[in-house]
Amino acid sequence: MILALPEVPVAVRRAAYSEIRRYSTRRSGWMLAAICAAVGLVTTLVSAHTGSGPQSSGQIATGTATVGLYLALIVALVASAVTGALSTGGEYRYESMPLTALFIPDRDLLFGAKLAVAAVYSLVLALSAEIGAALGLLALGRDKVDFGLRLVGVFGGGLLAAICWGVIGASLGLLLRSESLAVLAIIGWAVVAEPLLWLIVKGIGIAGVAVLLPDSATIGTVAVGSFTRSSFLAPSAASAVVLVLWTAALGTLSWWYLRKREA
Repeated sequence: MILALPEVPVAVRRAAYSEIRRYSTRRSGWMLAAICAAVGLVTTLVSAHTGSGPQSSGQIATGTATVGLYLALIVALVASAVTGALSTGGEYRYESMPLTALFIPDRDLLFGAKLAVAAVYSLVLALSAEIGAALGLLALGRDKVDFGLRLVGVFGGGLLAAICWGVIGASLGLLLRSESLAVLAIIGWAVVAEPLLWLIVKGIGIAGVAVLLPDSATIGTVAVGSFTRSSFLAPSAASAVVLVLWTAALGTLSWWYLRKREA
């Protein structure tokens, strides 16, 4: 007996296609994935050639030969967050949100389509970076890198973190109603605000509180088994939970605000 797949409602398909076209019809949407793949390949080739494998005294659990993988994931995470913010915040910059809301009057459906497509595109960026990095590791790092569960955890953590930051970026674009403010908030928090909070909590003797912050959670999610002596990072599983909770909180807040305010 053949089971028939449930048919996707027309309204859902229309909303999804509308958001997908925002990414697929722009040259930057395709170029960014290619750039992430190229960064992953080049940086990993360099680190695999110059670095070493896992060492008991090393802070990076997968060895310095994999540094290029982490650098590629940083690029993918930043690209995911910024692209998510631009995709939703741009609706207000170009004053196209009223037309979008008219085309998709169901605010829940509109919100879901925007965040779902942002998450999928972020996944594509992270996958591109990881494919490039994997090729680099296979080319020059086969005798240095331990292709085991820990490395698999790094790849999986990178994909999860990219999805979360893509959704966070899209949520901030909806919440702040400005692509520039959303991007500034992301960069300002990651580069200035959270590192400053690390110093403050360390100075007053409660450094462990930092594990609840999104940057710390992101590092802990991706850098599986690394930096174990750092008081700012929780184990990978706990970090992943914290990052997902941040994503859910900002997503819920932006959903409430989108339903509350007029387009």
